[in-house]
Amino acid sequence: MKKIFYFICLVLPTMLCAQNLQVHYDFGRDRDYVTTTLEMFKPDEFGAFFFFVDMDYDMPGNKSMSTGYWEIARYIAIPGLANLGVTVQYNDGIMALPMETGELAAFPLGQAWLGGVTWPLDLGIITLNTELLYRQARGSAAPDMQFTFVWTENLFTEKLLFTGYFDYWTQVNSSGKKLHVFQMEPQLWYRLAGHLSLGGEVEISKNFIPRDGWQFMPTLGMKWDF
Repeated sequence: MKKIFYFICLVLPTMLCAQNLQVHYDFGRDRDYVTTTLEMFKPDEFGAFFFFVDMDYDMPGNKSMSTGYWEIARYIAIPGLANLGVTVQYNDGIMALPMETGELAAFPLGQAWLGGVTWPLDLGIITLNTELLYRQARGSAAPDMQFTFVWTENLFTEKLLFTGYFDYWTQVNSSGKKLHVFQMEPQLWYRLAGHLSLGGEVEISKNFIPRDGWQFMPTLGMKWDF
């Protein structure tokens, strides 16, 4: 979600570039729970700060928070180089899973440091905001590279917003096996009135935590732009 919001803030009016709260109902396989996302983007004279926090509510018994995950990124513009920038990012999270004994065990989720360059790629009908990143992740036997691009398209006089992002990286696990990791998240939002939008997303991934192989996880949600 974070890449989508960051790109929207770059290409849409400043009035949208503050923060938003999303509430999603996830009805993917073995999910059926609520996820909340809080995002903030703050530009300044040197570039911008961005962060988001995801929380899943799937604790056995009372459906309280079971997973927390966040990403924070600093984007820095390079004077004299049109549209080229650099970025430093940190990702981290934790997941609580029930054990056969009835107790809960906590597992790290997606801890990684990233750094690299960013630039917009104009394709004529659409512009892709791209990132080429060096990635040092927990659980990987060696550093990796990550490629990211983000798109957004306003339709019907900005009533309908189609956005999305795509990530690809390779990761060598502790057993020495090289994994190709894909993650894609198209979103569609319809602005009802003022700050409120309804829509959802489909999270599509391969070899991404917590399962290997392909995953397809649709949601329905609402979004409030502050």
